[in-house]
Amino acid sequence: MAAEPRIMMMNPNTGRDDMSINVSIYEPTRDAILTALVESGELPNSELVGEVSARTPKELWADNSVMWFTTTVKLHLEANEWLEKKGSPQILSITEAGRAQLAEVTV
Repeated sequence: MAAEPRIMMMNPNTGRDDMSINVSIYEPTRDAILTALVESGELPNSELVGEVSARTPKELWADNSVMWFTTTVKLHLEANEWLEKKGSPQILSITEAGRAQLAEVTV
């Protein structure tokens, strides 16, 4: 049985990419974050987990932490400059690069 494909996560705070997660969790989490940001324009970081939870299959979180994966993917998207944060508390918005990425996966 082949191992499930994984994607290496980047972190803008450390500059490291020393952790990978299953693509089957990464892709729906990424899409939920980017879609929520397109629809809202801006979103407080504190609402991100709720958006991801509401926009992804409940079964995805049966054995996984929605908070941990949301944070990990959010940091990866920041490192790739697909989303940006400002202020304190953090307000998130999607960048043009993030819009282009979302368009690629929703075609």
